[in-house]
Amino acid sequence: MNEVSFLPKEKGKMPKVTEEYMESKRKMIVDACYQVCLRKPVEMVTISDVIAETGMSQGAIYRYYNGLDDILADMASEIRSEYNMIDAFEAILDNKDATLEELIYQVFDCLADIMEKHLTDIQKINFDFGVLAINEPERAVKIMAEIKTPGNLEYLGNSALPRLIKGAYSLGYKPIAKPEDIVLFVSASYSGIEKLCIMSHCYGTGYQNVKADPKKLFGTLADTMIVLLGGKPNVK
Repeated sequence: MNEVSFLPKEKGKMPKVTEEYMESKRKMIVDACYQVCLRKPVEMVTISDVIAETGMSQGAIYRYYNGLDDILADMASEIRSEYNMIDAFEAILDNKDATLEELIYQVFDCLADIMEKHLTDIQKINFDFGVLAINEPERAVKIMAEIKTPGNLEYLGNSALPRLIKGAYSLGYKPIAKPEDIVLFVSASYSGIEKLCIMSHCYGTGYQNVKADPKKLFGTLADTMIVLLGGKPNVK
């Protein structure tokens, strides 16, 4: 015969939730936001879009995030982690047997490969964040403040390019522009190439009858940087 207990049951006791479970839920929400951002410009994404994509209730979403911008910040951090070119840049720059010109071509070829590979996903979302920064700067600043992972473009401007320029001076090259101007020029050109390629491939706009080819565009940018450093580009 089964024993029946008449002791009162504990009330209000919730099952223990592990950090792994919490993290899996946060990842599911971030992944859902990523899928929405592939279809819509980032600044047009709403919390309702993310809720619909996850299939979770609004209350469930808010157990893990305070709002949409917190989700966007985690998404950007995850993208930066997966889209990390820093190790590739370091490997190129540590090659002591390559000439300065060869190093520059390899760095810019790496940039072209990544942009070509991720043109319709990660690059598109990165571009959209740039548009958000223009249209809603205060909001963008708050989102960026929550992103802890270093970005590839930041590394390029703060470390890779200065190393190449320093190397040029140490090898006796005679640059025709100031180091800071060269870094600014390359950074601005990168943004221009990104914009042209994204507008052409993702939004169907851009210069008429002009194919935006990252390989050719970054090759020309490499040629230009070599000229600015006083070197000899491999122009065919």
